[in-house]
Amino acid sequence: MTFFGIAFIVMGSVLPSVTAKYSLDTVGASSLVTFLPIGVLLGSLIFGPIVDRFGYKNLLLTSAFITALGLGGLSYFDHLDALRFSIFLIGFGGGILNGETNALVADIYDDHERSAKLSLLGVFYGIGALGVPLLLGMLSKLYSYEVIVRGTAVFMLLCIIFIAFVRFPKPKHAQGFPIKKALSLVKEPLLLLLSLILFFQSGLEGLLNNWTTSYLTASTTISHDNIVFTLTFLVLGITLSRLVLAFLLQTAKPYNVLSIGMIILLVGSILLYYSKNFTLVSFSLFLIGVGMAGVFPIMLGFIGNYYKETTGTAISIALFIALCGNSLLNYSMGYVSKVFEIKIFPILLLLILGLQAIVLYSVVRYRNPKLNNND
Repeated sequence: MTFFGIAFIVMGSVLPSVTAKYSLDTVGASSLVTFLPIGVLLGSLIFGPIVDRFGYKNLLLTSAFITALGLGGLSYFDHLDALRFSIFLIGFGGGILNGETNALVADIYDDHERSAKLSLLGVFYGIGALGVPLLLGMLSKLYSYEVIVRGTAVFMLLCIIFIAFVRFPKPKHAQGFPIKKALSLVKEPLLLLLSLILFFQSGLEGLLNNWTTSYLTASTTISHDNIVFTLTFLVLGITLSRLVLAFLLQTAKPYNVLSIGMIILLVGSILLYYSKNFTLVSFSLFLIGVGMAGVFPIMLGFIGNYYKETTGTAISIALFIALCGNSLLNYSMGYVSKVFEIKIFPILLLLILGLQAIVLYSVVRYRNPKLNNND
């Protein structure tokens, strides 16, 4: 999961250096970045049936190697087409790693511990996501970004050797994968409802990662360097909260955690609208991170509870729908900002939060006895 954090953040962290190195304009830089989410989306879609049929170990080794290979290509290749392919490999391998690690943790823990352990797993995403910009910041005066990325790839390859000697659960369907049962999941109402919640959640995370800097540039007088630094408080809020939730979810009811999280997210979004200085903006983004932290582990925990025979495939479908939300809401934000200006950004966050709350409480909790029993 740390490797996925690295894969997801590395492109944004090195993009200014890559843009300068190849003298790219905005269109050229955007065309490079596009290959990362395409890879993540495809990797998230295919991993599920593979792990349900063949088990986790071989695909985990393969996907980690693919990610390391992409990082190596990013640091070595000078041709733009090769660079695009390397970025795709980083996204593709990272997408598999994200889905497979979540599915694996959902498989090896029981219903009581599942959400707590998934939350702990999410902490390691934060370590990777925070580690990349931290490494680049500390070492960029001594080494080029190519050397730093290359060193990260070597570290990843060393970890692959360690993984090769770890015992993994056996495949669930070694004698044959139930294709009809897997396909029927696409029409499963409960799975689709849980996935819709993740659709909005992933959209929120994508909007905050990609549009916060533009919003703050337009609505505050904070310097560009400090605006970029405020985003670390968002990741820090998510990471620290998931560490707390790893213990809290062992005793607390999931719906209580989600309810409190949504209230904190609501407060953080309102505060962001009125914040004009670095301290208040950082605090509001930290609150937003705290509020968002529990949704993915809890929802994936629910999916692991109710789809034990096809955990990988069910989580694969959920993550694919979630990533579609990330892409669609980010794409829509471009048009919304042109019509209403970027200052509407916090209001849009509140609107998405409201839709998510409606799905969670009005539909899932009160109309689905399966989820009520989980309390």
